[in-house]
Amino acid sequence: MLTFGAFTALMLVGLPISIVLCLTAVFYIWSSGNTVLFMSFPTQMMGGLDSYGLIAIPLFILIGEVMNGGGITKRMIDMAMAFVGSLKGGLAYVNLLANMFVSSILGSAAAQVALMSQMVVPEMVRAGYDKTFAAGLTAYSGMLGPIIPPSIMFVVYSVMAQVPVGTMLAAGIIPGAMLTVAFCVVIAGMGYVYNYPRGPRLPWRQRVLTVLRAVPTLAIPVVIIGSILTGLANPTEAAALGVVVSVAVGRFVTGDLRLGQLPRMFVKAGVLSAGILFLIAGAAVFSWVLVYGMIPQTVAAWIQTVAHDPLTFMLMVNVILLVIGTVIDGAPGLIMTVPILLPIATDVYGIDPVHFGVVAVVNLVLGFLTPPVGLNFFVAAAVTGAKPGKMFLVTMPFFLVACSILILLSIFPVLSTFFN
Repeated sequence: MLTFGAFTALMLVGLPISIVLCLTAVFYIWSSGNTVLFMSFPTQMMGGLDSYGLIAIPLFILIGEVMNGGGITKRMIDMAMAFVGSLKGGLAYVNLLANMFVSSILGSAAAQVALMSQMVVPEMVRAGYDKTFAAGLTAYSGMLGPIIPPSIMFVVYSVMAQVPVGTMLAAGIIPGAMLTVAFCVVIAGMGYVYNYPRGPRLPWRQRVLTVLRAVPTLAIPVVIIGSILTGLANPTEAAALGVVVSVAVGRFVTGDLRLGQLPRMFVKAGVLSAGILFLIAGAAVFSWVLVYGMIPQTVAAWIQTVAHDPLTFMLMVNVILLVIGTVIDGAPGLIMTVPILLPIATDVYGIDPVHFGVVAVVNLVLGFLTPPVGLNFFVAAAVTGAKPGKMFLVTMPFFLVACSILILLSIFPVLSTFFN
């Protein structure tokens, strides 16, 4: 109880979650009186990073940096415009589909929302869309980033759960496609209710030329996802191949990437990666303390008195993680809850760890869009000037649809394990 109080107090102070996890572990060791555990503290931190799969994280981030600097995102947006821009609510579809294309490379919700808010929201406002709706749609489209492979959150989960990274990345394909289709249906319904404008109808010749200009950029997700699914490369190797292909496309196809930009991109990717990896190291110590303190066993005993079957347990997990996701960002929430809930799911209820991981990630990603934190809303608000609270109300249909898909994923494991 004292340890929980220390954790809560440190969180309220506003310290970074990685520091909170480390200091909470220090407080537990000190309060337990078993100070010999301090000798194992550095070993546990380094052990949390001793995984080949974690090398994929800086590589995926670097791909996103190269893609942004190489004009690849712009061509993907133009391709989406050629496909669906002339429909009623065409720019809304473009926003969603462009996010789907970009998410297959970036894998980061915050980076994706910031990028697309700058590029698509102003166009939607000029076309007559309400700025709050445009920003809110961009925030919801950012859900696809941590779900459609490559996904940094799935990489983090796979390391914690000792599940092959490639298996977890493939598990996000069907849930990501389901969310994309469901959001398209919502856009269609809202488009007719609110009479959203149509985009300009491009001549077929121009559409074909636009698509042909964008096709080479699709080599990046094809190489990454295709090499993983076919077994030609593991996720880390696929990420390295993705870097090479993205540099080649940006330099020789779009022509927007200058080699002089690469050092700055390397540094930025390194800085972002360091923050994520330190978070994982802190989580390793925190998980070690939880196990030593018999916390998972205590929680398991309580849950078994309430949940008598796997489905009831998964529905409880949905509620627990959705609540946690409203106040804690996705990756930290994942790191804090997986050591407690995963052993219960696998050992007590026989739930596939891949199935559990998909449900957990989608839950916490939905937390990006749920007050009081709603990270995606705040990122979109910072770029566009829209109000986060109003965004949530205007885009409520997307929230309800996302919750429905989350329930389907909880009930039907095959939606997560189909590519296993």
